Amino acid sequence: MLLESTTSSNTVLSDTFTSFLYDRLIPNLLVIVLFIVVGSIVLKTILKIIDRSTKLKLNGQTQMLIRKTVKFVGIFIISILVLNRLEVPLSALLGTAGIATVAIGIASQNSMGNLISGIFLLTEQSFQVGDIIEVGEFVGTVTSVDLLSVKLKTFDGLHMRIPNETLIRSEITTITKYPVRRVPLKIGISYYDDIEKARDILFQVAEKEPLALTDPKPFFMVSGYGSSSIDLFFGVWGNTADFAALKSSLLITIKEEFDKNGIEIPFPHLTLRPAVEISQHGAKERRKQVDLSFEEDSV
Repeated sequence: MLLESTTSSNTVLSDTFTSFLYDRLIPNLLVIVLFIVVGSIVLKTILKIIDRSTKLKLNGQTQMLIRKTVKFVGIFIISILVLNRLEVPLSALLGTAGIATVAIGIASQNSMGNLISGIFLLTEQSFQVGDIIEVGEFVGTVTSVDLLSVKLKTFDGLHMRIPNETLIRSEITTITKYPVRRVPLKIGISYYDDIEKARDILFQVAEKEPLALTDPKPFFMVSGYGSSSIDLFFGVWGNTADFAALKSSLLITIKEEFDKNGIEIPFPHLTLRPAVEISQHGAKERRKQVDLSFEEDSV
């Protein structure tokens, strides 16, 4: 009985597929291909127009969101046209899709958290596509801002996907938010060196550096007394795009100028002694202690 039922079910499915193939698909194949080809061309044209019209007026993040929305709507319209041509009952299809959506939503509650977090991120606009951000120990360029996650390209050429819920809970530093930023330098000089002389050398280095800005002016202060050095802070402003090159150039030039002018940059010293010498020294100390105790007992 079960075998007959299975055979009957397979026969019904085969007849349904055959009827769909010869009665609907093949007669409308040319029209369906026309819908897909023409629809794709029209959609690409609209996307190009949107890219050109929004390139200068909107930021990269908003432009990407508009592009993705238009692309989704275009694909949806083409799909509806194709299904309608095939005489597929859309009400039953939408009902099935609705049930599947509810089931997927219940099964993936974490995605809802990412979705809500993504809406907050898009509304807040703390960063945009093309910005360099720092999230925890990771630094990279934002390549995509979606409703569920943010994609980064690290300086090592790695692709990172960070869930929006993680970003909402983390501290985010947008490195390229402003066009100008300060290069902070912490420098130590010995207690025997002249602070004013070191200060003049630092300002001269900043003045000669082509990547350094004169407005805002460089900032200097004595930050404190270290265990082996006088700690200085020197901040030089430059364009954000030149940050790495400016910092490297300043450090190299400061070291060269300090060496020329006899200003020492202290560093910890480590003294190594052979183990044999240490053991012999310990033996001598023990003999001295024995001799002292012997003299005390004699007295």
